[in-house]
Amino acid sequence: MSATTIVFDLDGTLIDTAPDLVESLNHTIAARDLAPVSYEDLTHLVGQGARVMIQRAFALRGAPLAEDEVPALLDRFIDHYEAGMPGKSRPYPGLIEALDRLKDASFTLAVCTNKMERLAVPLLNRLELASYFATIAGGDTFAFRKPDPAHILATVERAGGSPDKVLMVGDSINDILAARNGSIPSIAVPFGYSDVSVETLGASHVISHFDELTVDLVQRLID
Repeated sequence: MSATTIVFDLDGTLIDTAPDLVESLNHTIAARDLAPVSYEDLTHLVGQGARVMIQRAFALRGAPLAEDEVPALLDRFIDHYEAGMPGKSRPYPGLIEALDRLKDASFTLAVCTNKMERLAVPLLNRLELASYFATIAGGDTFAFRKPDPAHILATVERAGGSPDKVLMVGDSINDILAARNGSIPSIAVPFGYSDVSVETLGASHVISHFDELTVDLVQRLID
């Protein structure tokens, strides 16, 4: 019988990547002399990967951006972000203990993020977390991404899991909506980058700290 697969979002869920995202984004938009964005802006910018984050930053500043200008800016962002990785990005409090707890209980763990796979994998490697996960799927891994539930389910399949024994853990509407669209139970965390209260997203359960992510809670939500 397949083990339950617990699927985690990355930015704002597993790892607080905000300082490095802001720094790389500001480096990128400085090429067009745009005013820097702040952490407060970040919740309105993240969630759909670097390309969309750049486009949203230009929109936030009321600056025009032609589609053919995006690839060079995306390369600028990626080069800066990769060069500094892991930078100031750190796991949220209690995460490693929670991952150990879940692994010891024989759950399969996976990552499903809209961040590019080429950025997600080395970030988790450099933070010495990649070994916890059966697979790490990015926003460019498949032909779809959250909030499409196929992103979660394809991640589970790649991890060797069963589509009817899945739990999603995330911090934003894309995570929770993807789970809801696939009739998948979900846990929302409030310490990430949602621009609205996570209590309004319709998750099955909300935790305030990874200490609350227990084996009993997972079993209760899956059963």
